[in-house]
Amino acid sequence: MTKRTRKLQFDKKTREKIYYRDRGQCIFCNMGYHMKCKSGLLLEIKDIMHFIPKSSGGLGVEQNGALGCRYHHELLDNGKEGLRKEMLKLFEKYLCSIYPDWSKDDLVYKKWF
Repeated sequence: MTKRTRKLQFDKKTREKIYYRDRGQCIFCNMGYHMKCKSGLLLEIKDIMHFIPKSSGGLGVEQNGALGCRYHHELLDNGKEGLRKEMLKLFEKYLCSIYPDWSKDDLVYKKWF
């Protein structure tokens, strides 16, 4: 595994911190956002979502992640129903409420990092 790949992954300790910080609940479910899922299982399975995706060099750090159910994670990642832009605004607002000095620039892998 390359250094870059390791930096983009959420390690176990970071995953636990995000899970605890978000109280084990999907941030979008907590907002009551777009709750049209017909599968209870997709709402139960929890993932850690990247704000800046790994494909864009998004780091696996607390400030770049939040807990999401599989349903909302898929909506965010796949852009289903054209909701990605709106979801990213909500995601950013959520992260800014926790980290007052939050900045997108700090979330992207830099070679000299």
